[in-house]
Amino acid sequence: MPPSVITPRPIVPASRRPPSAAAGGVRERTARSLRYAAPALLGYLLVRLSGLLVLARWARLKQHGVWPTLATSWDSDWYLGIADHGYQDHLGTRYDSNNLAFFPLYPLLVKAVAGVTPGSRASVALLLAVACSLVAAWGIFAVGARLHGRRAGTVLAVLWGALPVGVVQWMGYTESLFTALAAWALYAVMTGRWYAAAALTVLAGLTRPTGIALAAAVTVTGLVAAGRTRAWPPLVAALAAPLGWLGFVAWVGVRVGRWDGYFAVQRLWRNTWDGGAGTLRELRELLAYDRTPQLFLVAVSAVLVASVALYALCLADRQPLPLLVFCGALLVVVLGSGGVYFPRARFLLPAFPLLLPLAVAVGRARPAVAGVVLGAAVLSSAWLGGYMLLVWPGPP
Repeated sequence: MPPSVITPRPIVPASRRPPSAAAGGVRERTARSLRYAAPALLGYLLVRLSGLLVLARWARLKQHGVWPTLATSWDSDWYLGIADHGYQDHLGTRYDSNNLAFFPLYPLLVKAVAGVTPGSRASVALLLAVACSLVAAWGIFAVGARLHGRRAGTVLAVLWGALPVGVVQWMGYTESLFTALAAWALYAVMTGRWYAAAALTVLAGLTRPTGIALAAAVTVTGLVAAGRTRAWPPLVAALAAPLGWLGFVAWVGVRVGRWDGYFAVQRLWRNTWDGGAGTLRELRELLAYDRTPQLFLVAVSAVLVASVALYALCLADRQPLPLLVFCGALLVVVLGSGGVYFPRARFLLPAFPLLLPLAVAVGRARPAVAGVVLGAAVLSSAWLGGYMLLVWPGPP
């Protein structure tokens, strides 16, 4: 059987309701949705606070500061530089030095919010990431609860917070913002809110390179729905979904004066497409030949292998089409890259639908079994987060 495409309930346009009634209805629905998601959000918050406490204790023992580690290290520094000084206007020849590789929405938000609030831009960037992580957990819960009920949605949000690289969700990175946009865009598709899905997908396309995976999900699902119903909204969403990603890629090309400017920038960051040959070489070297592999790289390899296995389960479960296309496209982009290996577990952080089979199984298990599984996930995530930021010498 083909993947399921959820048929939404008819939605009365807001333009047909009195403005006060429409606004009141939105507030009421939002409050009701928040109350319904409260256990998931509380569980997620406890998971990440546990990780933060472990990180703080570890940092103190190593005489490091937690705030600089989370707010101003590695990619965080690049985003802050864009917020402060904008993008450079040439391609150059130096490796790992062109900020045009970083998409603009997050640094633009940092600059805008910092302009009207006290505190440094680094603090604003970190607080934005934390806030976006909560919005992401809410959206992840909404998707899981719609498909499998409240308990499965709650477990799904907790598992997402307890991923091996979950500490990145509370760093000055774009993963939380992108996941929030992706989760709610997928939920909008599943509930027939096509214009909202298109808008969120355009924003996601301005957030990370992997925004093309979300655009593929909305475009494919929109075309299928338009062909089945002959309606305009899904067709409009299908056509609009890639515009954010394509717009930034085109803008970079114009800025550096060559049609393939964005891809030339990526080559300067050693990111090329090789169909997965580099990923397989790294996996074989780490898991079969290296007698003393670095722990973090082993964890990354385990995440990649587990992600492929979980996607097979998602296919077997016949998940809704937008979820399958999103995760499939994300896996193709991440595993097919010939670039650096170590950040690939982080690149897959937004692929929360991969956790649905596990969330359903844990939700149906006996409380003792569920507690052991979730507890082990939380503890391992907290420990690996500290190791990744304070022991591993490279970026997460």
